[in-house]
Amino acid sequence: MASVIGRVEAFEPHIAATWLYAPERALKAARASEARWMRAEPIGPLDGVPATVKDNIATEGEPTPVGTAASDMTPARADAPPAARLREAGAILFAKTTMPDYGMLSSGLSSHHALARNPWKLDCNPGGSSSGAGAAAAAQYGPLHVGTDIGGSIRLPAGWCGVVGLKPTAGRVPIDPPYIGRVAGPITRDVADAALMMATLALPDARDYTSLEARALDWAIRPASLMGLTVGLLTEAGCGAPPSDEVRAAVERAARDFAAAGARVEAVAPFLTQEMLDGLDHFWRTRALIDLDLLSPDKRAAVLPFIREWAESADGFSGQHVFRGFSQIPAMQQAAARATERFDVVLTPTAPMTAFPAEWASPSRDPLDPFPHIGFTVAFNMSGQPALSIPCGFSGEGLPIGLQIVGRRFDDVRLLSVARAYEAIRSAEIRPWPEPPSV
Repeated sequence: MASVIGRVEAFEPHIAATWLYAPERALKAARASEARWMRAEPIGPLDGVPATVKDNIATEGEPTPVGTAASDMTPARADAPPAARLREAGAILFAKTTMPDYGMLSSGLSSHHALARNPWKLDCNPGGSSSGAGAAAAAQYGPLHVGTDIGGSIRLPAGWCGVVGLKPTAGRVPIDPPYIGRVAGPITRDVADAALMMATLALPDARDYTSLEARALDWAIRPASLMGLTVGLLTEAGCGAPPSDEVRAAVERAARDFAAAGARVEAVAPFLTQEMLDGLDHFWRTRALIDLDLLSPDKRAAVLPFIREWAESADGFSGQHVFRGFSQIPAMQQAAARATERFDVVLTPTAPMTAFPAEWASPSRDPLDPFPHIGFTVAFNMSGQPALSIPCGFSGEGLPIGLQIVGRRFDDVRLLSVARAYEAIRSAEIRPWPEPPSV
């Protein structure tokens, strides 16, 4: 814990990854854990392990501002399921991690938190909405971080920060409140730690009425054999921005690694349409506008202007228009299922581009075209399939590139095993973790 505190204090002035950072409380908890281990009486498998949870995961007695200055900062009455499971396993929750307003940006820009930055290149964005979690993992603020993901918000910051981020099968990790496509999952430095964390996060909690039936899964992940595996390769999403040449080349090199290990790699045709992405976007805008309309004028004015403009653009949408937008969710589900059903796993870019400037709300910088970067990720939130981002190289600027590996629904364990096998055969350069500027 003292080592983690040293990393936080060296890096945090530069990357703004944490909120409610409590080092003295953490050291006290670490000493208590040490005493339990000396007595051979740990309270759980993560006793004494430093961990963080994202701002929007409630922790008892602390406010949950969800990244926005419009929050009333009411303390939470109880831990949300991911935080509760970590505490029960003995993890030390020493900080929460920063996020953008309402989690509706893939950016570290927030009206409540300081601007989060990418540890690999401080003038670049860590991604989002689990922005602080991705940055904290890359800066080595301990091994375990929890993010949430409704369209890519675990995988995108993991990809842009050069770490591992798992969006589990929908319902695998209980969350409160649940919502269509929303999941919680691990952001870690490697696949083994993500699997270790899943053994705790996937324990049942009755508050999530959408969660899967509790099953005893073996999260002691071993590398899968890739021989004979049927692997899909998707390099065009069908909507959003196309991948850059560097991103495409890195993902194709990863596919060649799979082929060299004996997998059968086949191209997957694009299966999303811009109509699908725009429809979901318009449904989300309407939901956000309803939330804004509940705020007082001064609170509404405190919301990030990009988010306000995005949500307020839904003011003239008809009921039919919103319903057609909502209908793109099952359209995405069906398209993703049909396109991927014959493959053991599918490989895609995590994002079509590398990290963008830190001050930007979105790669497009346009509130009316806010999601050009989620074409490869969002469909698998809607289909419920597990998907993981893992580093597969670096750009010429020294920025990480993420490979997304998508599994079959409910097949989280196998997905992690395949990802761990890729770690072992990866031909891409993997660089030492970034150091704070003063080092």
